[in-house]
Amino acid sequence: MKKFTQRIDKEKLLLAIAAPVLAVVAALVVTALVILATGKNPMPAFNDMLSYGSASDSQVYILNKATTYYLAGIAVAVGFRMNLFNIGVDGQYRIAAFLAAVIGGAVSLPGIVAIPLMILAAMVTGALWAAIAGVLKVTRGVSEVISTIMLNAIATAIIAYLLQPERLGQLDQAGTLVSTKPLPHSSWFFTIDNGDAGQIWGFVVIAVLVGLAYWFVLGRTRFGFDLRAVGQSESAAAASGANVKKMIITSMIISGAVAGLVGLPTLLNDSHQFDNSFPLGLGFTGIAVALLGRNHPVGVALAALVWGYLERTTGHFEVIGYDKEILGVIQGVIVLCVVIAYEVVRRYGLKRQQQRVGAELAAQAAKKQEVTA
Repeated sequence: MKKFTQRIDKEKLLLAIAAPVLAVVAALVVTALVILATGKNPMPAFNDMLSYGSASDSQVYILNKATTYYLAGIAVAVGFRMNLFNIGVDGQYRIAAFLAAVIGGAVSLPGIVAIPLMILAAMVTGALWAAIAGVLKVTRGVSEVISTIMLNAIATAIIAYLLQPERLGQLDQAGTLVSTKPLPHSSWFFTIDNGDAGQIWGFVVIAVLVGLAYWFVLGRTRFGFDLRAVGQSESAAAASGANVKKMIITSMIISGAVAGLVGLPTLLNDSHQFDNSFPLGLGFTGIAVALLGRNHPVGVALAALVWGYLERTTGHFEVIGYDKEILGVIQGVIVLCVVIAYEVVRRYGLKRQQQRVGAELAAQAAKKQEVTA
């Protein structure tokens, strides 16, 4: 039995490796065919991706972008583990970052107090905004997909209304950009200087802590077990004593709290104010990253790095004569290939497991007959 278990574990590991490898290979093949269809040779493009992506300044850029993408991926993954589709991460992080920027620009406190205050304000705002969808789902049966999409639009409208010079915004000296009051230098988050390559955003430390908390809570606590159980079967979880409605609201609150952190790397390490140029669509990127990473903290981290790498390297395509729209093609193809590859590997693994169990039971039955005879 021990050898049988070891054989199963080894095959699970091989299948886990096979799925992303198969997806990447398929994505490269499809991307190469797309580039060929435009009448160009894909090999110089791939070579440029390798050389440009390995440059030190590109590595800093990729890590900084991956910090934001990782937080977005974890926020979505919390909902996914609960079988909830939180499409509202985009609205949650934007309204959270906006409020944090307003508070940070308004208070005159030491950075050691102001920074935690902005982080806490962003998490609470994101949690409360996501909780609306959770409450609507358990009290009125409203799909979280519909409610979070609507909440995204509402958040955008609220920010547009408040980000005006006569309200919470102000014009820059050139009179062309409306933003919140800039954060004082003492409220900037620390950076790690990497020489000519640039500065690594210190918020990567917070992202790592979030990943560790996600791993521990979902994998090592009773709450995490209940959350995953409700996600797999609400009726079975309810029979085991879990409060399904409470778990739905709680998971949305946690997802929203993490979503509230998504805009803070940009706010505290880069822009130091909120304006109309604040990045859009990070919540939808988080969906792709969570899918690629299979909702696992390490997998999401690797997916975030891959996403940052693709953004950096394909953004350079236009310089060497390729269409910049290839980035969207590659990203879409990778997501599609990953979903298909994991499903193919999952079905193959299930079939293999059924065959092994059947063979093991047959062998035990034959051995028992021999002993009886």
